[in-house]
Amino acid sequence: MTRVCVTGGAGFIGSNLADRLQAEGAEVVVVDNISTGRREFVSDLLKRPGCILMEGDVLDQDLLKRAFTGCDWVFHLQANADVRYGLDHPTLDLEQNTVATSRVLEAMRATGVRQIVFASTGSIYGEPIVFPTPEDAPFPVQTSLYGASKLACEGLVSAYATGYDFTAVICRFVSILGERYTHGHVFDFYRALKRDPTHLKVLGDGRQEKSYLYVQDCVSAILTATSFHENEPGAHVYNLGTEETVVVDDSIGVITDYLKASPTVEHTGGDLGWVGDSPLILLDTARIQALGWKPQLSIRDAILRTLDWFEANEYAWRNQL
Repeated sequence: MTRVCVTGGAGFIGSNLADRLQAEGAEVVVVDNISTGRREFVSDLLKRPGCILMEGDVLDQDLLKRAFTGCDWVFHLQANADVRYGLDHPTLDLEQNTVATSRVLEAMRATGVRQIVFASTGSIYGEPIVFPTPEDAPFPVQTSLYGASKLACEGLVSAYATGYDFTAVICRFVSILGERYTHGHVFDFYRALKRDPTHLKVLGDGRQEKSYLYVQDCVSAILTATSFHENEPGAHVYNLGTEETVVVDDSIGVITDYLKASPTVEHTGGDLGWVGDSPLILLDTARIQALGWKPQLSIRDAILRTLDWFEANEYAWRNQL
């Protein structure tokens, strides 16, 4: 690949991916409206030859056409990723995820780009009954608007792959941790303990089991699948995760030990933190590992790397206390 576009490329995963793509020799066009992304995340990237930021929304078809022109791949990572508050804004996931993906696919068709990586989610499995959960698990009952919108996106991507001979790599992520992480459990707990190290409120009973993946392992998996399927039409679906989980209360223990804090922990009760919060997430990653990829960091080490980054980059969380 010589020229690529990363939508959401100023965000957490997108900016790390953009850096790696550039390091491997690609010119990178970042499309981001800087609503949740950060200019700081792409400041170094934009100093490099052939890398540019096109600021704007992925619902803007003209912007997308300009961004995609001359690209070999589109890495579509832009999304509304706020699962917890989805029911407060029930059209947001539809517009920012499903409609936006439709716009991306149409802009690709208009500009002759035929290869896409789509960032999906393990949330499309809802509350599965098979663990570890494989890509061909029984069709799930949806429990979040976020998961439902992403599953609809997958349907669109797969249909374009079939109808227009697109190459589509669909990556279903677990939660991702690491440098530039600014959203999710670990961020919320760290920020809360910085605000008040004596008390921590935890949604649910603290026994939910989460699977996390270090961001550089995630990027490596994406690039492994992309390389394997380049110029291979069709939809190719991969779970990206680890073979381990961490209980929420245990992840809190890692954070409190790191901060040398001893808070009183208050649980709100129940096995769910909110509607759509699956009590157990563990994906079967045999398919991506068969391509030669495997994660390098454990969940504990990924948490510690994230905390180190928080400590060195106060701008990412201090104004949210």
